[in-house]
Amino acid sequence: MKLVSMWPFRHAGLKVISLALAVALWMAVSGEEVVERGLRVPLELQQFPQGLELSGEPFTLVDVRVRGGSGTLGQVTSSDVVATLDLRAARPGRRLFQLTPENVRVPFGVEVVQVTPSSIAMVFEKSATRQIRIAPEIEGNPAPGFIVGAVTTDPKTIEVTGPESAVARATEAVTEAVSVAGARARVAEVVRVGLLDPLLRLKTQRSANVRVEVLPGPRERTVGQPVHLRNLGPALAAQALPPAVDVVLRGSREGLSRIDPGDVTAYVDLAGLGLGDYSLTVAAEASNDAGVARILPPAVQVRITRAKN
Repeated sequence: MKLVSMWPFRHAGLKVISLALAVALWMAVSGEEVVERGLRVPLELQQFPQGLELSGEPFTLVDVRVRGGSGTLGQVTSSDVVATLDLRAARPGRRLFQLTPENVRVPFGVEVVQVTPSSIAMVFEKSATRQIRIAPEIEGNPAPGFIVGAVTTDPKTIEVTGPESAVARATEAVTEAVSVAGARARVAEVVRVGLLDPLLRLKTQRSANVRVEVLPGPRERTVGQPVHLRNLGPALAAQALPPAVDVVLRGSREGLSRIDPGDVTAYVDLAGLGLGDYSLTVAAEASNDAGVARILPPAVQVRITRAKN
């Protein structure tokens, strides 16, 4: 009888501590201030019907007003709250969907007071797919005297999908820019393909091989120029024979028409040369509108003598 009567008092210390904690928790909760907060939260579209597309930019965020204890709401962030919209009943055309507190998922102890907007209008279209051409973007200018020739892509077209109206008005897909700056020969690159219309998307392939032919300009123009003697040493004199050459320029008709004779310079470099007779190759410089195709004659005779006082 003595043992039985003492059983309720076993572990009495632990029981007292548990009771005290429970009372303290109840007092904290019951005395916690109730507050409201506004949150901008993501809108999740669920049960999207097969074969339908949204026409126009959909709502991605909504404003939700929530209520709860100050301690609880103090720990709630926008990522803890999600608004959902069930689209399984959607059909082609303009449709109106109601947003109520029941459409919002919140943590335990949090109440949804209001959702803004309370309704959302969406326009649905049937999904469509078709092939459109790839239009490569070329940037920069080839080396002087060269022009851009044929530009090809592999594949030539790419499949896109999206709302019927957007697919119908699509004409081309764009690419990353392919640079031909300073090029003197064919340029080939693998580049990414994209679409300017945000309602469209690529169905499969997302890259293309772009090949740009860079060719010598189709036209020539001859400019007569005196031969300049560069880097002649001190106390020396020099003379070139013949004293002038013909510089043959190559480029497009438009580029050659912009060339002024003053834009072209023919010269020989005498750096490090002393007294004597030399056969030297003539070099030439021209503007960026044309390139130097050849110089006639390609070399001149140069005699270097002492300068007369």
